[in-house]
Amino acid sequence: MAEEKEEFSFISEKIKEKPVNKKRLFKHGIYTVGFAVLFGTVACFVFTFMHPILENLLHPKENPTISIPEDELGTEWQTEETELPVETEEADETEEVDETETPIVKELELSDYQMLQNKIYAIGKEANRSIVTVTGVVSDTDWYNNSYENRDLASGVIIGDNGSELLILTEHKVVKDAGQIHVTFIDDVTVNAYLKKYDGNTGIAILSVALEDVGESTRNRILYGALGNSNTVAQGNIAIAIGSPLGTNYSIGTGNITSVGNVIQTIDATYTVFTTDIVGSSNSSGVLLNLNGEIVGLVMQDYSGNGDDNTLTAISISEVKKLIEMLSNGKDIPYLGLRVVTVTDKIAADYELPKGIFVKEVLLDSPAFEAGLQNGDVIVEIGGEEISTIDAYEEKVLALQPGSMIPVIVNRQGMNEYLRLECRVTVGILQ
Repeated sequence: MAEEKEEFSFISEKIKEKPVNKKRLFKHGIYTVGFAVLFGTVACFVFTFMHPILENLLHPKENPTISIPEDELGTEWQTEETELPVETEEADETEEVDETETPIVKELELSDYQMLQNKIYAIGKEANRSIVTVTGVVSDTDWYNNSYENRDLASGVIIGDNGSELLILTEHKVVKDAGQIHVTFIDDVTVNAYLKKYDGNTGIAILSVALEDVGESTRNRILYGALGNSNTVAQGNIAIAIGSPLGTNYSIGTGNITSVGNVIQTIDATYTVFTTDIVGSSNSSGVLLNLNGEIVGLVMQDYSGNGDDNTLTAISISEVKKLIEMLSNGKDIPYLGLRVVTVTDKIAADYELPKGIFVKEVLLDSPAFEAGLQNGDVIVEIGGEEISTIDAYEEKVLALQPGSMIPVIVNRQGMNEYLRLECRVTVGILQ
């Protein structure tokens, strides 16, 4: 019996719980928290990095673009016409007209003239909400190595947005060498801007301002300028100048269009120039409006004839809409480097020239110069497409891709006849 108890004596042993190692438990807790933090950090980084990539893959976004429709051609500023009733035999013969009744003529008072002036200026005041002050800041050092800043000021006009940035039309010369560009809205709020694109020929530039930098109160104050149809502008039309007609921003000038027949030939293009009797200066900038508040001209004093800076000069807005659209979408303006005119039937007969585009001048070191084009050549074909008018030439040039090589077929005068030659031009960009 004693042996049996001894054999099973282990059953009566008391089992004690293993004591808790608090130091080890604390270390495990620290490791667990550390790994949890590390895992969360890595997960957050991966999500942040991969989210835009997956978003673009699953929901690709199209690049926002600006589209400006072309204007129809016209000869006069269209006005509403009232039709007079036409008498017919079927008219009521019993209807009698009181021939003794005389029309009442009301003499206009000075207050009536002032009322019309107020209405015209009201159009300008409303349109001024689309005007901004563009400041180009140029930093430099003087002879004594002291740093200083020059500030060039001009007006600009807000023409729209592409969903992420405001687009502002202005002159490139104001921001040409600027290290910083500031834009001040009508409510005196100033934000940073940057040069999106510019045309080295006309001097037109598009500035960009991030929409997120424009407060809600400012957005509620500003307007987008409406680009009108300047093909219908006629001599004698009333014009309203806004921007800085005399160098002071948000000023307003009124007057008449004195001439619409002036044309300036620039590189690869020809533009119609409007002259006015509105007082201006060499520092004038801004736009011309019609009575509908639409922009019909860009004030460009560089295009004033005979150096006359005393009155405002503007170029037709309809003829630069394509440029504005391309610049707003970040595209470069193609450049060949030619001054050309159309060989009309009369010119062809008088000077015994073949029909086409007559090359008046080939700019030195231009793409056309390097390709071998010469003064006096007559262009008849570009890129396989027949060209017979300057309008077709300008449209074709704007459709070219900078950096591409295109064949240009010309007729060049030889000893006894014109010879057909091919020049291969590499399309450039005018800086």
